[in-house]
Amino acid sequence: MEFHTVVIGAGFSGLGMAIQLKRDGRDDFVVLEKADDVGGTWRDNTYPGCACDIQSHMYSFSFAQNPSWTRSYSAQPEIWQYLRDIVDRYRLREHLRFGVEVEAARWDSDELRWHVTTSAGEYTARFLVLGIGALHVPNIPALPGIERFQGEVFHSARWNHDYDLTGKRVAVVGTGASAIQFVPRIAPDVAELTIFQRTPPWIIPKADHPVPGWARSLFRLVPGVQRLYRDLIFWLLEARALGFNGHPRLMRLLARAALANMSRTIQDPELRRKLTPDYLMGCKRILLANDYYPALNRDNVTVNTAGIAAVAEGGIVDGDGVEHRADAIIYGTGFHVTDASEYHLDITGVDGRDLAKEWRRHGLHTHLGITVAGYPNLFFLLGPNTALGHNSVVFMIESQIRYVAQAMALADRTGSAALDTKESAQAEFQSDIQRRLVGGVWTRGGCRSWYLDSRGVNRAIWPGFAWRYWLRTRTLDPSTFELVG
Repeated sequence: MEFHTVVIGAGFSGLGMAIQLKRDGRDDFVVLEKADDVGGTWRDNTYPGCACDIQSHMYSFSFAQNPSWTRSYSAQPEIWQYLRDIVDRYRLREHLRFGVEVEAARWDSDELRWHVTTSAGEYTARFLVLGIGALHVPNIPALPGIERFQGEVFHSARWNHDYDLTGKRVAVVGTGASAIQFVPRIAPDVAELTIFQRTPPWIIPKADHPVPGWARSLFRLVPGVQRLYRDLIFWLLEARALGFNGHPRLMRLLARAALANMSRTIQDPELRRKLTPDYLMGCKRILLANDYYPALNRDNVTVNTAGIAAVAEGGIVDGDGVEHRADAIIYGTGFHVTDASEYHLDITGVDGRDLAKEWRRHGLHTHLGITVAGYPNLFFLLGPNTALGHNSVVFMIESQIRYVAQAMALADRTGSAALDTKESAQAEFQSDIQRRLVGGVWTRGGCRSWYLDSRGVNRAIWPGFAWRYWLRTRTLDPSTFELVG
């Protein structure tokens, strides 16, 4: 099966690329999705309370705005429905192939084509676009003795809705973004809830509220109003980048507000001590919640900071040797991010180059988080160092799909079969971005997070304003590439 472009993944990135191809008048492409529906992380994460921490009007495509968001911060079902709606709006269904898992991709330097091996056979394409995202490989900690546990075990991204938690003793491992959303939802129903916390997160109130009917009508009838509202949200979020990049003092001001909020909610001084971070705000992902702290005040909820020594048949033994009985263990431990690409990609480039081995040896290196030298016509969406801690990644995706479209147009305009990023351009980008990351809160904040790889190097975050990335990718520089064929 031969196509102009093969897109892998049908989440925000993959669907955005498919729409861009359609808008450019291309129909000879296919989107391969291993699951049975679109949505990516918004399809997979169905745990109670799952919602976005970026305002809905910003966490959506600028060219496919939704005037009907019911809340300022939408819940998972509404975001998932939005993605399914745009599939129909842009007539993408004929390009989607569900239940097709990609196993490997190999560049053929003679044919100047990508050969993509999948569970449904081989696909051949001139261009290969990876929209696989970062939040799809659950991080399951290797707890000693977990195989002996007699109860139910699952990760928040693989929530077992068939298992009734009512009246059960539940152990939650981790206090990341998903845990602070599902803990308040399950706490009233369970008999006992023990939360095993390794590092307390910084939590600030979430300015969530229903979108009034009159506002939804106004957005629908006067689209320019929604555009202005979206722009306002964008610039308010952009201001937060100052604290992340080289101005940690601003984070200390926000931290004081967060601690004041905790003090108002948590009366027990010992619990406040457990919940107070000892690192600079922003070093780890800042979380938004209004109901997490109140849930911890419940009589049936305990926060344990003694660590996990082992798992027994009937529960978890903490670092003090105390066994906590449990009927179920739920992992709220997030995802593999900086190491996911290293170990879950089988991509072969020019002269047999193995991308996973290269990244394992030298760290994740790209140009603009989109292309990699030695792998012609291969493009990443939301690749290394293009995630954000302060604004919407959908904005980054839009910048990237426009850049990819320009690269394809350059190949056509010059009569080239392929484009390969120059090693010098890639090295210059890596040097620049790591230099700017040195002064950021992720490096200087005094913590370890999923932003950092095994060497302690930030391979996840874009260091700066999102508009600077937009400016950097707005016009493709042909001198970045070697023209092949």
